[in-house]
Amino acid sequence: MCADLTRDRAAVLLEVSRLYWEEDLGQAEIARRTGYSRPTVSRMLTEARRVGIVTVTVAHPIERLMALEERLVAAFGLTTARVSETAPAGGSGIGPDVARSAADLLVENCGPRSVIAVSNGRAVAAVVHHVAERSWPASTTVAMLGSVGESFNLEDGPDVCRNLSLRLGGRFRSLTVPLVFDSPSLARAVRKEDQVATTLELAARSDVALTGIGTVGSSVSPLLRRWMTPGVVRECRQRNVVAHVCGHHLDAAGRHVRTSLCDRTLCLDPDRLNEIPLVIGVAAGSDKVMAILAALRGGYLSALVTDEPTARALLQNA
Repeated sequence: MCADLTRDRAAVLLEVSRLYWEEDLGQAEIARRTGYSRPTVSRMLTEARRVGIVTVTVAHPIERLMALEERLVAAFGLTTARVSETAPAGGSGIGPDVARSAADLLVENCGPRSVIAVSNGRAVAAVVHHVAERSWPASTTVAMLGSVGESFNLEDGPDVCRNLSLRLGGRFRSLTVPLVFDSPSLARAVRKEDQVATTLELAARSDVALTGIGTVGSSVSPLLRRWMTPGVVRECRQRNVVAHVCGHHLDAAGRHVRTSLCDRTLCLDPDRLNEIPLVIGVAAGSDKVMAILAALRGGYLSALVTDEPTARALLQNA
């Protein structure tokens, strides 16, 4: 405050400023109420800002989130990133804000004739639930991997694929075959079937893909739990596996680890993910940080949607 500002003058400036800024009165009304002329009120408001009685701050919480998004893009070479302000209670899994943000990003990068590839799981199913309805009859939703089984209901690949096509008003191509087979030879035979081969090829040539990111380690994604036998778990531990993306295991550096499950799993080859113009990964939670880092380091994602605590943890470990 200016040294020559008296207490009486400060009180007058405070009164006029509160009428204008807090009660949202116009200068003419303030002049009528106080008995000052309108030009005098205008000069008082200017003086109030000059002496520090009124300060103006231009800010919004989204600015902080946008700064985090820019840092994620720069740190991991992403095309884009979306960060949600809130995290779900318990700090595990994605909340509705993350799901809505991912749904918006997905639709923004699609069009009436787009081909959209999807994986499975809770995160992807939540995103699909928040996709705004469209009338895109020429769009196609296609599965990137086989089915886990009926017990997972709306989180399984065929259901996720069908539900997204319903939201978009388009067509779908799902894989109604198991994700993991009993033997490599059976998996190879099914992969060669015309419907399966053409579906996987369509997924590889999609315009945009949506995938979750699973954890392997202290906790295991329920989507793979039934096949994580003691031998496979031991193999993953010995080879530092921390994540799985679209049915493939990754180590902490993001390298694809060929476990004994690989030749029995029916899914899009990991190298072909790089052919898709935009691969959106959606995941959040403290238990997902190492898995997300692996997917980012391996270059399997070109876009990431997460929440603020997870984004900060990723940047700390970048």
